[in-house]
Amino acid sequence: MDFTIAAILGLDGLTNGAIYALVALALVLVFSVTRVIFIPQGEFVAFGALTLASLQMGKAPGTVWLLLLMAVAVAVLDLVQGLRERWRPSRIFISLLQTLSFPCVVAAMAPMFVRQQHALIVQVLATLTIVTCMGPLLYRLAYRALSGASVLTLLIVSVGVHFALTGVGLVFFGAEGYRTPAFWEARFDVGPLTFTGQTLIIFGASIVLLLAMFVFFERTLMGKALKATSVNRTGARLMGISGDAAGSLSFTMAAFIGALSGLLISPSTTIYYDTGFLIGLKGFVAAVFGGLASFPMALAGAIGIGLIESFGSFWASAFKEVIVFTVILPILLWRSFVDPHHEEH
Repeated sequence: MDFTIAAILGLDGLTNGAIYALVALALVLVFSVTRVIFIPQGEFVAFGALTLASLQMGKAPGTVWLLLLMAVAVAVLDLVQGLRERWRPSRIFISLLQTLSFPCVVAAMAPMFVRQQHALIVQVLATLTIVTCMGPLLYRLAYRALSGASVLTLLIVSVGVHFALTGVGLVFFGAEGYRTPAFWEARFDVGPLTFTGQTLIIFGASIVLLLAMFVFFERTLMGKALKATSVNRTGARLMGISGDAAGSLSFTMAAFIGALSGLLISPSTTIYYDTGFLIGLKGFVAAVFGGLASFPMALAGAIGIGLIESFGSFWASAFKEVIVFTVILPILLWRSFVDPHHEEH
């Protein structure tokens, strides 16, 4: 290996690390607010890429029908809850309208939308909207009723949700893999390195999102509410911050970040219905590096995972996944000494 090869591998590792950083940040966000180790985060990545691929091919994406099914299931839960708690009819009607209106509109407009073959930016915005709206619905279906459960219980639920979403992905998208076109076809040579337009977009989008999250948590009321919930859920509840609203918002942001990650990575690699699992696991390893609590440490861990994967594929491509996931063992050992476990009360 010479300097040129090392530089190329380093650039590739940083590019992948930027994607893993987004996934890791979403995992840290969800865990800090809800205590959910959100294994299905990778499914949002795959759904984002596959939704855009379907729109590119002029087909209604399966996520449209999945969104509608999830909305119907949430509406049934809300209706049962309203009847059990004897809500006023107007409150039940407003709740059902809020849940069903947007998914029904999306399902009704999807066939006409795909026939018109809109510009790529419009398809990207449609993809982000569809997948992002699945976040709060998933929280309502699988996690809200278990908000007081232990971390282990929530982890088991996350495993079940992962397998359910993977199976749904196979049903709606099939076993074929898809790759979307690059957002920018330009190429720039800087010494031995070649920066593609897509690589620059990945770096730019990651930096913009990180800055946006910093501003959101430090300068907005909703961001401070999420931050307060992550620090002390009981104290935040006593101050009037709804734990359910905070959980729903965190899942919404996680779904958006996952969909964006899928759109960024899909031009450079073929995405299958189950590809998100490996991406999510690598993001999880990076999040564990930060103790599932520190955004800067998760970011550093993601960059490290990307570099390890890149150089590991050069030295032993058949074992690159083994090398990446073996890294979590010393990290867990280190975390066990740095942050000793305390029993939940």
